[in-house]
Amino acid sequence: MTGIRITVAGTAGSAPREAGAQMMVWPDRIEGTIGGGALEWDAMAEAHRMLADGRTQHRATIPLGPALGQCCGGSVTLLWDVAEALNEQPCRPLWIYGAGHVGRAIVHVMQPLPDFAITWVDVAADRFPQTDVTTLVAVDPAQVVRHAPDDAAHLILTYSHALDLALCHAILSRPFANAGLIGSATKWARFRRRLADLGHTAAQIDRIACPIGDPALGKHPAALALGVATAMIGAETRHCKERRA
Repeated sequence: MTGIRITVAGTAGSAPREAGAQMMVWPDRIEGTIGGGALEWDAMAEAHRMLADGRTQHRATIPLGPALGQCCGGSVTLLWDVAEALNEQPCRPLWIYGAGHVGRAIVHVMQPLPDFAITWVDVAADRFPQTDVTTLVAVDPAQVVRHAPDDAAHLILTYSHALDLALCHAILSRPFANAGLIGSATKWARFRRRLADLGHTAAQIDRIACPIGDPALGKHPAALALGVATAMIGAETRHCKERRA
């Protein structure tokens, strides 16, 4: 169904969202967000007027303080155009192993983020809740690691230390972007010795982060998920800046 796509075409000074942020407006629903409260509200109103009067494109630069009474102090240039859907954005493949409490909490936090395309792996279909992300059932999850893209990030959160170790070994045996393993410092010390015995160098093993999360937030699954998401967003932001430099 055709709607109006709103794109942040540019910003100056302080702005709610970055250039490239998008939302879709249809007569009966919206998708995405350009942020900014009153900015988004007015942008949606303009999109509904375009749907009503048949205009196909509009562009405007909005000074957030003078025009909307907002405190950001910058300005935002918006582009409205007729479209079927949001533009597809480059996503980091994120493979998550384990659909237990922590895995579910991390997927709940990470799934709405536009920077990650999640593949969720576990040993049985009934371990997954109802979800919109891609799920993959594998009797031996370590065997499916070879199907992950070379630029994938990996999070290992399974119920089994033996399976966790097999996954670490499989991930270190092929190209990957980054990896994290749930566990304690004691668990990681033991894993480091075993991974070294399997032929991995200290530099390779150092590419796996363990423990994951932010200790200051605590060990509740939701707290772990927030810490992991914050670290991954930061890493992805740094990667994008380096790629553009």
